[in-house]
Amino acid sequence: MMEEHDVKRPKPSAQGEKVVREAYEIARGAYAALGVDTEAAIERAARVPISVHSWQGDDVRGFEAGQGAAASGGLLATGNYPGRARNADELRGDLEEVLSLVPGVHRVNVHAIYAETGGRKVDRDALEPKHFAGWIDWAKKRGIGLDFNPTFFAHPKAADGRTLSHPDPGIRAFWIAHGIACRRIGEAMARELGTPCGVNLWIPDGSKDLPADRWGPRRRLLESLDAIYADDLGIDRRLCLDSVESKLFGLGSEAYVVGSHEFYLGYALTRGLAVCLDMGHFHPTETVHDKLSAILAFADWLLLHVSRPVRWDSDHVVLFDDDVRAVFQELVRGEALGRVKVALDYFDASINRVAAYTIGARAVRKAVLYALLEPSDRLGALEAEGKGAQKLALLEEAKTLPFGAVWDMLCLRAGVPPAGGWMPKVEAYEKDVLARRRGS
Repeated sequence: MMEEHDVKRPKPSAQGEKVVREAYEIARGAYAALGVDTEAAIERAARVPISVHSWQGDDVRGFEAGQGAAASGGLLATGNYPGRARNADELRGDLEEVLSLVPGVHRVNVHAIYAETGGRKVDRDALEPKHFAGWIDWAKKRGIGLDFNPTFFAHPKAADGRTLSHPDPGIRAFWIAHGIACRRIGEAMARELGTPCGVNLWIPDGSKDLPADRWGPRRRLLESLDAIYADDLGIDRRLCLDSVESKLFGLGSEAYVVGSHEFYLGYALTRGLAVCLDMGHFHPTETVHDKLSAILAFADWLLLHVSRPVRWDSDHVVLFDDDVRAVFQELVRGEALGRVKVALDYFDASINRVAAYTIGARAVRKAVLYALLEPSDRLGALEAEGKGAQKLALLEEAKTLPFGAVWDMLCLRAGVPPAGGWMPKVEAYEKDVLARRRGS
């Protein structure tokens, strides 16, 4: 299975490397005093695959011939910062720059709207693996895996906000065909690249105001999903890792979402699929980290979309914040890190898009490392002994351990800039590459 990506990585100066190593030795001792092996944490944190999403680089527009419109279905990338990727080659170039600045193993997550059809219009129900040959060849050369997503938005047949639950059988049939086509594409990607492809399904279906009928759309969605995931299609589920993604609400579906969390959780558990938990798709008082142990008590694995909601599902650039840290702490404490597929999902067009990519991807890798550096064994023992005050005190003290020095060492060993050393690389890329993109 391919794990690492083949990209040119900047090297730190000799002086900078010396400072990192000296600081790390101090940090290593501080963590060792609490029974934490920083060497093991660095090694493991670097091996956790993070799937970097294609849609941050072009504002969720895609490259479909004859379309090119902005996203719909409740999705909106705000801002007009110059330098948006206008074609697949530019987007792949941006992704290569990002991967050169983020440590660890990565994958790339592609939506169906990023098909390359040679300028010929191919509707979504007719997409084939050949329309993603450019992505597959690129990933193969760089030794990375691909993940995939059907695109149930920004299309005339989704204009009224209904797709797989649509009352028109013809429209439902179109989107069912699209879902099946995308699973076949994911399977082909997996065969070519030698690593399973996660294929995640999200639809915008819902109602802006109170519906008179909540039952009919869900019955139709159930039937549509059963057609997409039918066993007799011959799709190898070991290669095509299927998941379904819920949402609390969206623009245009504020009152009712057909594919709710409860609906998809029941569907996934009864059909052998995984659920996707998007960190922005729940009520502000809900926390995703609290759902992990509940779902993984019954499911083999789940997909995690790491995002940052600000008041609502706004898909802000991911930061190294409390919510993100809590998710990975929970996974490490439950020894479930290997049972979760990690993917990024955000889009910000108001700042340099490569910087946005890099900030979010580095934040998630940091959170993985931070969780692995927690003295979880000691915390668990204190809780088991009923020493609640001691447990709480240790949790607080662990927050001020010299984590940054360990992070810098992970970056150094991965050959990427530690701390703030990556921003000058992005600024140079903007000057040399992004600034040349006109009319974007």
